[in-house]
Amino acid sequence: MTDIFDRASDLEQWQRDKAIAIAREQVESTVTSLGCHDCGEPIPEARRNAQRHCTRCVPCQTKYEKGRA
Repeated sequence: MTDIFDRASDLEQWQRDKAIAIAREQVESTVTSLGCHDCGEPIPEARRNAQRHCTRCVPCQTKYEKGRA
């Protein structure tokens, strides 16, 4: 016989699994941008393959990271 703690644990696990599934769907459905977010130049295919969800070309990403430091 299950008690309230078992049911609460099952509900918590179900909610966690659902949240993970939704997050995975969002990541998988995100399309890599073909153009740089900052300068608009095309992002090379090699970079898009290496960094699947990149939004900046290498020079712009470098500037962005240096500006945040």
